Amino acid sequence: MKNFLEISQEVAEALAQGKPVVALESTIISHGMPYPKNVQTALEVEQVVRDNGAVPATIAVIGGKLKAGLSHDEIEYLGKKGLEVSKASRRDLAVLIAKKQDGATTVAATMIIAHLAGIHVFCTGGIGGVHRGAQTSMDVSADLEELAVTPVAVVCAGAKSILDIGLTLEYLETKGVPVIGYQTSELPAFYTRKSGFNVDYKIDTPGEIATILKAKVDMNVGGGMLIANPIPVEYSMDKEYIDGMIDKAISEAEDKGVKGKEITPFLLDKIQKITGGNSLFSNIQLVMSNAQLAAKIAEAYANE
Repeated sequence: MKNFLEISQEVAEALAQGKPVVALESTIISHGMPYPKNVQTALEVEQVVRDNGAVPATIAVIGGKLKAGLSHDEIEYLGKKGLEVSKASRRDLAVLIAKKQDGATTVAATMIIAHLAGIHVFCTGGIGGVHRGAQTSMDVSADLEELAVTPVAVVCAGAKSILDIGLTLEYLETKGVPVIGYQTSELPAFYTRKSGFNVDYKIDTPGEIATILKAKVDMNVGGGMLIANPIPVEYSMDKEYIDGMIDKAISEAEDKGVKGKEITPFLLDKIQKITGGNSLFSNIQLVMSNAQLAAKIAEAYANE
């Protein structure tokens, strides 16, 4: 594994000393927003993790190496290259390694690399899931399959609003993935705190979540945990409003024949434009909130 995985000195020392570490994805850098906002946001998220007592480990593939912990220069590099960097999921890692190419890691690929590095807590914006109309398209995100097999806790603002959230929860239940709501009984839906669907367990403190995670890791039963942290009230968008915007974006995607891995970035970009940038602002704020919670869980886990 040493031939493929590079852990930064800061992250390696933290792990060796049993200090809290939080993994962060890199698709938000290369595919989430334009330069230089992408770099600025990535560095701000890392700072939030530090301010809350943990060490950030932004994860990516650079030059065919799986990286756990990026330097500022590497984050800048990914930000400037933007969409030129491949969006990397589980299926892409071997190809990127063999070709010595770059990859911005999705939830699934970030979970894999975090696990290989020994990191148990990962912060993201929202997970992928079962897409609307999946009963005919079979469009199900690899994020869900990764949650079923890789023992990493994923802190997010729920499933992206563009998905079929009911079917996403059914899929997670089938795969044995516990869905925990942080101080909420209702699964948040990314831009909004409301989805109309309940989580499996409402847990009120980071310490309780860490204890559950420790028990799951110690049992060695495999699979991850989903920790849903609602977007802060002041940044939440109205559910009916955002649902209407999503319906418009999906209709346009269907008209243009957008499918597969292109559908999520297309919809998110279209929603940002329709909402006049409000969805992007909400997206950034929810990631910051998730980073804060993830750091607190990682700190509590390190003290278990």
